[in-house]
Amino acid sequence: MAYADARQALKDKTRLVPDFPEKGVLFEDLTPVLADAEAFALVIDELAAAAKAYGAEMIGGLDARGFLLGSAVAYKLGLGVLAIRKQGKLPPPVYNESYALEYGTAALEVPKNADMGLKGKNIVLIDDVLATGGTLAAARNLLEQHCGAHVSGLAVVLEVEGLGGREKTTGLPLTVIGTDPAPVTGHGARPGLAQDR
Repeated sequence: MAYADARQALKDKTRLVPDFPEKGVLFEDLTPVLADAEAFALVIDELAAAAKAYGAEMIGGLDARGFLLGSAVAYKLGLGVLAIRKQGKLPPPVYNESYALEYGTAALEVPKNADMGLKGKNIVLIDDVLATGGTLAAARNLLEQHCGAHVSGLAVVLEVEGLGGREKTTGLPLTVIGTDPAPVTGHGARPGLAQDR
């Protein structure tokens, strides 16, 4: 099927699952989007356009769907990808950044003392969904405060509105593929930017 743009592909292919993971929540499953070659390519193209506009020198993919998306974006742009892992998935030593969840805490990690050249590097964070913003904010703190990198922008596929995610990402350019206008094509193309709304 030919889609007009990534928004149409997302609308047509995203599987909506009511009352998951709990009653009253509508879960937006991207698995069918990722499995459809055309839909996947459109989403990756728009994420890559955003990352390029934000001056990416490396892509940071958040555990776990952000790995899939971030790897494809990095490959398309000819950049490296940094897997930002959930706590306990990497051998020590690691840098660790904790953040609050609704019922408890979680943490993200990257390798410590690994020669990855992060200091001073512009990193664009890629993930599937912006919800509360806690994961993206923690990833930014992890990279900037512990590794000396600069997070120059954020790009996600979907946003769960009403959970305060944008407030935790204030001060950074943000692209949400599912809701922002399609990028302008041609010379000087820029993604639809959703900054500090």
